[in-house]
Amino acid sequence: MEGADEDPGEVARRLAEEARGFPDVVELSSGSFGTLATPVPGGRVGGVAVRADDVEVGVVVRFGRPLTDIAAEIRRGLVPLAGGRPVHISVEDVVAGVGGGARTGG
Repeated sequence: MEGADEDPGEVARRLAEEARGFPDVVELSSGSFGTLATPVPGGRVGGVAVRADDVEVGVVVRFGRPLTDIAAEIRRGLVPLAGGRPVHISVEDVVAGVGGGARTGG
């Protein structure tokens, strides 16, 4: 596990890449007001807000499985990459008829 003093942008990039790989995740979401993001030089990492005390990840998932199961699976997979911060998963939308990522579990 990386330390909480690690660059938030690097943590956000790593979490975003990992989150996109879950089979039920269609895409990351910055939320209705675009607040789920981490600033990085030259832009931002959308869908992942790395804060001093926690991390929030916004996801759009495909329809089919219980949302609580999907969120728990994503959380378990991301916690080791969050630098000791608690990870909160925000399901921003659910879509039907869309393929998922390449992973088979978290």
